[in-house]
This record gives sequence, C-alpha cells and structure tokens, in this order.
Amino acid sequence: MATAGATRYRIRLTGELRIVIGALRGPDRRLSMRGWPSSEQTVAVLSVALIAIGLGLLVRAADQFVLGAARLSASAGVRPLVVGVIVIGFGTSSPEAVVSVLAALDGETAVALGNVVGSNLANLGLILGIGVLILPVAVQSGVIRREAPTVIGASAVLALAVQGGVSRPEAAGLLVAMGLITWRLLSGNTTDVVEPEVEEFVEPSSPARTEVLRTILGLVGTLAGAQALLVGALDLADQAGLSAGFVGSSIVAVGTSLPELVTVVQSARRGEAELLVGNLLGSNLFNALVVVGLSGLVSDSVPLGPPLATLGVGFVVAQAVVVWALMRSGRRLSRIEGGLLVLTWIGALPFLL
Repeated sequence: MATAGATRYRIRLTGELRIVIGALRGPDRRLSMRGWPSSEQTVAVLSVALIAIGLGLLVRAADQFVLGAARLSASAGVRPLVVGVIVIGFGTSSPEAVVSVLAALDGETAVALGNVVGSNLANLGLILGIGVLILPVAVQSGVIRREAPTVIGASAVLALAVQGGVSRPEAAGLLVAMGLITWRLLSGNTTDVVEPEVEEFVEPSSPARTEVLRTILGLVGTLAGAQALLVGALDLADQAGLSAGFVGSSIVAVGTSLPELVTVVQSARRGEAELLVGNLLGSNLFNALVVVGLSGLVSDSVPLGPPLATLGVGFVVAQAVVVWALMRSGRRLSRIEGGLLVLTWIGALPFLL
C-alpha cells in the first residue's frame, strides 16, 4: 500500500510525468500494454530516473547556491569568518535541510529524521573513510579537544530528542543550541584559518547580477532536486515494501551527502586534510541540531520508530565516539582505519531495516 506521503508527492507532479504515473499506478495496478514492460516495472524505472535526476540536481544546484551566496556576502562586506562558518559551512548541508524539511511538511517525519541519522552515519563512515583511503589525515589538537567532543554531544542530544518525537519546544532548543555554538565559534580566534579558504572559494567573482542569478537558480534547483529525490525514493520504497525510515536513512541520506563526498574527495586530492575532517564534523553538527530543529518546527511531533530510534541513533553516537578515539590515539587517521570506517557503515545498514 502506498504511503500518504508518497501519494501527496505524486499528486504534485505536473505535465506528462504526472499523467504517466497516475495511469500506471491505477487502482488495479495492472495497466500495461502488449510489448511494453509491466506497470510495476515502468514505475520502477521512472522512480530510479527521478532519484538520479534529483541527485544530479542536488549536487550541482547546491554547489552553485553556496558559491553564489558566498560571493554575494563577500562583495557586500560580510566578514570572511562569517562567510566561511555560516554561508559556506552551513550551505554545504543545505541538501539535508531542504529534503528533511520538505518531508516533514508532508508528514513524512520518518524520512526527515531518518535522513539525518543516515547522513550522519554516512559522513563519519562512508565519506570520511573514502577520504582517508585517498589521503591519511593528520588531525590538529583543536579538532580533538573541541570539534569532535561537540559533535559527540550533539549526537547524544539527537538520540534523546527523537525518542518521543521532536516537539516544537525541543526543536527550538536545538536551534538555540546551534546559535550559541555558532556565536562561540565566531568569537573565537579562527580568522587566520578561515580567511584564506574563503578568499580562495569566492575568487574570482562575477558581476553581482550573475551571482544573484546563480544563487536563485541554485536554490530553485536544490528544491527541485530534493522533491524529485523524495518522489522517486518513496515510490521505490513503496514497491519494494521498505519502511520510510529506512529509505530516509539509506537512499535519501546518501543522496543528500553527495556534496560532502565531492568536497572530501577534492580536499583529499589537494592535500587539505584539516578541511576534510572539519567539513564532515560541521555537517554532522548542523544536521543534528539545525536540520532536526527545522523539521520539528514545521511538523507535528511524531516519534521515530525502531530500529532508527534505537540502533540507528545508537550507531550515530557510537560512531562519533569511535572516530574521536581514533583521532586521539595517534592524532591521525590511517588508510586501514579509513577502510574500517567504510566497513562499519556498510555493516550498520542491515540493522536499520
């Protein structure tokens, strides 16, 4: 039986695609033409196509949105530290935020929260592991003392928040916590580290009109990509009999984490090990506090059921602790440890079914 969220998403489709899916998914679900694939096969192909289109749009559009917003902020005289931490740092997690908020607005809370759980698992398992396999990472003491423990704390807060459903007061509390962390970071002595990276990112800049257009189109593309990804993923899950939470923590989560994967691979190839680890820790922090907070504000409090509310969030906390311990042990992450991180992510997926 199709979920209510999947039905609502299908209703939003326009033009020929809506007509095709509406016909193929009729009440008897048997409509087909001689010589053509069955309706179930055709809808599966359409769902996979939507997922692929959505992922492509998310990766490309989110990148252009962040680039345009960063250049506009820099040209407006915004401090490089603010551009680096808020515009670029938070902007790289915009796919997770957009997908989860859209899902929460349509009542698919399991997808919204499952996306956060799965994205955080993918960030410190699959993506960090791939980055370390490309380039072993030497970790600075500041990351070990401050950033990593902060992410562990945020992961624990996430685990507690989803147990009874994220209420609006709890969601507001998560956003306030992120605001305090951001304020503390902006008032710290990190300008020398951030400024060169921001200057490299925003140069060369195009005319203001071009950057405004880049930002708007990037935002629209991100929204469209998120919608296409959700439609395809929910339809595919409906046919395969998978839970919405598992879809959110696997297909959707990996898809929304692709921008981080691209950034990590590029950082590893350029030898920017510090940026590699910092981006992923920052993404997990943003997901746990901001994405869950926004999702909780726009939706009714709906508990996240097992296994995501038990094993899922348990894996998130345990993984953050393990990564922190590995960084502390030798102040670096080796290729062997990177391979183990990838294997732990693969091993965790079956338990989320």
